[in-house]
Amino acid sequence: MKKFFKFEELGTNYRKEFVGGFTTFLAMAYILAVNPFTLTLGDVADLPAALRMDYGAVFVATALAAAIGSLIMGLFANYPIALAPGLGLNAFFAYTVVLTQGEPWEYALAAVFISSFFFLLLTITGLREKLINAIPVELKLAVGAGIGLFITFIGLQNADIIIDNPATLVHIGDLSQPSTLLAIFGIFVTIILMVRKIHGGVFYGMVITAVVGMIFGVIDAPSGVVSAVPSLEPTFGKLFSAFGDGAFYTQSMLVVILTFLFVDFFDNAGTLVAVANQAGLMKDNKLPRAGKALFADSIASMVGSIFGTSTTTSFVESSAGVAAGARSGFASIVTAGFFLLSLFFFPLLEVVTSAVTTPALVVVGILMVSSLGKIDWTKFEIAVPSFLVVVSMPLTYSIATGIAVGFIFYPITMLLSGRRKEINPIMYIFFAIFALYFVFLQ
Repeated sequence: MKKFFKFEELGTNYRKEFVGGFTTFLAMAYILAVNPFTLTLGDVADLPAALRMDYGAVFVATALAAAIGSLIMGLFANYPIALAPGLGLNAFFAYTVVLTQGEPWEYALAAVFISSFFFLLLTITGLREKLINAIPVELKLAVGAGIGLFITFIGLQNADIIIDNPATLVHIGDLSQPSTLLAIFGIFVTIILMVRKIHGGVFYGMVITAVVGMIFGVIDAPSGVVSAVPSLEPTFGKLFSAFGDGAFYTQSMLVVILTFLFVDFFDNAGTLVAVANQAGLMKDNKLPRAGKALFADSIASMVGSIFGTSTTTSFVESSAGVAAGARSGFASIVTAGFFLLSLFFFPLLEVVTSAVTTPALVVVGILMVSSLGKIDWTKFEIAVPSFLVVVSMPLTYSIATGIAVGFIFYPITMLLSGRRKEINPIMYIFFAIFALYFVFLQ
């Protein structure tokens, strides 16, 4: 076992790997509550039953996708990087595709499956690197920051900290409401934990918020602690029904598939490099076994979509495990084990309300927006598309629209500034695709 995971070469041992794997699980365990709440649109009242996924099934799908993805990453790529359905992509799935566009959630799952399949093909053929390299780093950074603002906006809405206003579109809510006060308390607690560099700060923040909510009667206590695993039947394999439905094959769904594909590209590339660099696993500024790591991601996403969840991706919270000593894939296997164990604690999710999930969305949003500091804002031709990506996502309530705006303006501003030679030809193809998106779909 030690030889297989190269413990001696990596300077690690079983204790370090177990502690690191457990720390990673604690740091990302919040997704077990946030993902089902998001995909089932738990904060949206009066939603037609056909548009709402089954909460228990999504919880199981989330845990299984995380466990399978982390296992493959550990065994196949030997990296201490865990996977789970990603924030931002699940928001796009629920709030853009299902809620705004009115597409059935089965269609959204089918789009995840197709995008993951193409991700797999691109990884195997090596085209993935060409596509990623064609997109300027500034747009990649802007996409991540825009998603961060978007999920923060969703979190603040869910807690009624931000509400709609006929005159100004948005306005601050009634902060004296118990659930809103609880959410604000949770945000402060989570920020304190993060500032103090507590591993698993987001998860602990949710736990503390839920406990305080129960003490003051804002949240009902759970009916139990341990139970049988909820049925996966309501979502398992439902995506395949979309392939036989002619209404699925539309231009709008093509854009959805491309968005899932693009965002997963950016998310994975950035996370893999960041965590591997922290662990000292980079060689000559390159990531060894990058293909295997991306293979793990694409397989996990395909399997996850069959189970019934949004795109599975590498989690930057894995850096918490690396900080605790993890260096090999054994840590990812430990993380996977805890995700499987969590399947038996479904009753505890009864305490997860919008007040409990809001702190996680806000803090993760803050972490994602930090990428703005790496954009060269002194170059106006770069600042324009980057800025438009960032502001368009929350203001249009659509990640796809934000990406489209940025990819349209980038070649325009670069051409007008005399930097034509710096534009990769593939960007012109993206320009045409997203221009058609606005012409025919808006």
